Amino acid sequence: MAVNWGILGTGNIAHLVAEDLRRLPNAELTAVGSRAQARADTFGDTFDVPHRHGSYEALVADPALDVVHVATPHSAHLEHATLALEAGHAVLCEKPLALNAAQAERLIDTARRHDQFLMEAMWTRFLPVMDDVHRLVHEERVLGDVHLLRADIGVTQPVDPTHRLFDPALGGGALLDLGVYPVAFAFDLFGAPDTVTSSAVLADTGVDAQCAAVFRYDDGTQAMWHASLGADAGRTCVLAGPEGRLRGTRAWWKGAPFELTRSDGATASWARPYEGNGYQFEAAHVMACLREGRTESPVMPLDESHALLRTMDALRAEWGVAYPQEA
Repeated sequence: MAVNWGILGTGNIAHLVAEDLRRLPNAELTAVGSRAQARADTFGDTFDVPHRHGSYEALVADPALDVVHVATPHSAHLEHATLALEAGHAVLCEKPLALNAAQAERLIDTARRHDQFLMEAMWTRFLPVMDDVHRLVHEERVLGDVHLLRADIGVTQPVDPTHRLFDPALGGGALLDLGVYPVAFAFDLFGAPDTVTSSAVLADTGVDAQCAAVFRYDDGTQAMWHASLGADAGRTCVLAGPEGRLRGTRAWWKGAPFELTRSDGATASWARPYEGNGYQFEAAHVMACLREGRTESPVMPLDESHALLRTMDALRAEWGVAYPQEA
């Protein structure tokens, strides 16, 4: 059974998702919506989308749709996902699910009240190599009891107050755009932390240009991570226990190979290469959930998305980072 997709927004993520939907035999990219008809038409021409809408309201009113992918900035997720849910569509919403935990709670309440599917697009969690990581760590326990996660993620983005990454009005900063990946990885492996220690360096615009944290768990596990808009620290991660370590190579959150080094020096590598950008796996999961009649994902549940934002809210509060919408 084909699933008809609409994409709300025409930015970079929308293009990447549209490219990957072509790789799924039962996915039909049926409609696109933009705030400008010209942008919707250009996007539609690029991806052969039959329905092109010059407003988001017109997109969600399209009766042909089964699910809407919300691909707008963080600051607009609540508004745009609510539009689609109240119009009767399932929603895959870009990460983070909302600007803060209060907005996420409102969005989740809307989805549950309308009995509609909603999922945060934490696409990294659905990449094939992550199945190997879970199997090795939790099922085969090749590391023993894992005591440590260390992860970094960084880009070298020139400082520009008008760029979305530095604009408080668009939810800018390293945490929500980049740090969310190692935060979500720690949640996936260990759950919510029991205590958090953190630090941040702020840009002139008031958003976090660089941040770091240590998550501590009562069983002694630590997850240490770093995110930066101005430093490329290697983009690697390490999971370690008494029996060895598992290292995610450069761009670990994009499905790069993981290398195992056992305590006796033996080594092995897990590589699960894929074609495209990697967004097809989360889309396939959404379609499977819809076929099964689910209103939320068992892999990326809504309560976890809410908890992620509660933790990130606490981090921003410690740093003094607030967005205009929160005033």
